Amino acid sequence: MVVSYRCRGFRFAGVASGVKKDGALDLGMIASDSLVPTAAVFTKNRAAAAPVKLSRTILKKSAGRARAVVVNSGNANACTGRQGTLDAKRMAKLGAAAIGAEPTEVLVASTGVIGLPLDIERIGNGLPGAAESLRSGNITQFAEAILTTDKGAKISQRRIAIDGKRITLLGCTKGAGMIAPNMATTLSFVVTDAKLSPKALQGALSTAVVPTFNAISVDGDSSTNDMITAMASGAAGGSSLRGADLREFTTCLTDLLDDLARKLMRDGEGVHHVVDIFVRGTRNDQAARRIAQTIANSPLVKTAIAGCDPNWGRILAAAGRAGVSMNLAKTSLRIGSVPVLRDGEPSANADWEQRASDAMRKAEYPLVLDMGMGPGRARYLACDLSKEYVGINADYRS
Repeated sequence: MVVSYRCRGFRFAGVASGVKKDGALDLGMIASDSLVPTAAVFTKNRAAAAPVKLSRTILKKSAGRARAVVVNSGNANACTGRQGTLDAKRMAKLGAAAIGAEPTEVLVASTGVIGLPLDIERIGNGLPGAAESLRSGNITQFAEAILTTDKGAKISQRRIAIDGKRITLLGCTKGAGMIAPNMATTLSFVVTDAKLSPKALQGALSTAVVPTFNAISVDGDSSTNDMITAMASGAAGGSSLRGADLREFTTCLTDLLDDLARKLMRDGEGVHHVVDIFVRGTRNDQAARRIAQTIANSPLVKTAIAGCDPNWGRILAAAGRAGVSMNLAKTSLRIGSVPVLRDGEPSANADWEQRASDAMRKAEYPLVLDMGMGPGRARYLACDLSKEYVGINADYRS
């Protein structure tokens, strides 16, 4: 079945500009015919890349409105000094010229190797072709143009009816390594034809990233270039969403981002297993999240996942160093459907280890840690740390 990915009010393009050595698609563009409400959440990495800084400034000055986004892959334009700043500005200027917009209406994003000068001449030469290629049905080409070590494009779409209006949400993401987003190398882009104010769209996006993109970890590294944007054309018509309608839209946006985050995790560098880490029974949600994040980022837990080894002591050790109150006598742990610890007592079943190992051989499974101390709960997505991951990143620059 062929899925038609379209969202009223937006066109997409993906072309090869020559930044990538292999001639693959490496320059993408999303464009609207007019200035539209735009929201974004950026990396909190203090070594933020030049495009992140520029896009953040543009959105602040425009009070949350933009007309287009230009993205290159193959080079992060991060830690590139004054020239990197100039190149990011030129990228916005050239992108704007290609579609007849102002530079202050165009956001920019980059992904790839850190610390190398951006070949802005190649990007400049590729932008007119990207503008000519803009089509409503071209999000697949755009999604392919933003990839680095990803195995393939990751796209998701949702359609809902709110107040009698048919609304579409369409998004894509990239990222395979350097993933532990702290956005309030993943780049994600969402468009919708819903009618929203810039403030409402920003609120919806900021809410939706918390349990989705901010609750995943491939390797525990937050990129210098993390960025997610959302643009709303208003082509669905009607009044601006607010109240219960806005909450319904936010729920749908969260579901879309959750699907994209899962696709990103499955496509992680050398990933064979994706694990839902559920932590509950803490004094509050913040404590649960801290424990879940510590477990998800633990190299020893990740290698145990890679080896399908139910060495649950590593999980308890990670929970114990999370800096959160813990009573081992009240703590229980389940791997898949297999209880391995109950109220501080190891399982007495003779076959628990084989059953737990079998559960860990699945591509996806849950890990449930109950602290037995309160109503707090959280979920985090984690994965294995494999030999392939080491190989991919050892040879990344070469």
